[in-house]
Formats: sequence, structure tokens, C-alpha cells
Amino acid sequence: MKIDKGLMGGSSTLLVLSLLAEKDCYGYEMIRTLEERSDKTFLYSEGTLYPILHKGWVRSYKERTEVGRERKYYALTGLGQAQLAQEREQWETFQAAVQHVLAGV
Repeated sequence: MKIDKGLMGGSSTLLVLSLLAEKDCYGYEMIRTLEERSDKTFLYSEGTLYPILHKGWVRSYKERTEVGRERKYYALTGLGQAQLAQEREQWETFQAAVQHVLAGV
């Protein structure tokens, strides 16, 4: 089933920052990880991902891979950790409210 873009867009920041809380990642790695973990529900493009990475919540650095290729990695900053906490709180509140409506409570 295809998910509404509005629902996906509202969770993009939470998902990306959550990945970076686990470990530093490069762009394609984040896209691929989100796709794999969601059984291809979250099919993000660079156009969706990169605006999140340029809001001051992450820092970037370059590192060489084993084959000598240089990659740009992203790491969560202190501001990013605070934003992630806020995003998680909003998500939990939203999810609980939706569950109450669906349950008829």
C-alpha cells in the first residue's frame, strides 16, 4: 500500500535523526537503511533527505572508504539530539491520540 506523502513528510525528521543517533551515516546509507527497515515503505530521495541535514541539527565531515573513495558523513549535534527528543515526544503524543480515536476511547 502506498503511504500518503503528508504522513511520510511529517515523520521524515524523526526517522533521519533517529538513524544518526545510532551512528554517523552518509546520505545513500540513510536512504537505503530507511528503505530496508521499513520493508520499502519509506522510499526517500536525496531531495527529501538533504533539507533535514542542513538545518543545524547535524554536522558533516569527509572520510575515505577502504577503496579510497571520499564520502560525506553526517553526525548528530547537540541541537540535533534536542530536536530528536522533541520529535519523539511529538510522535508519541500523536500516536497515542490516533490510537485513542481508532479505539473509540
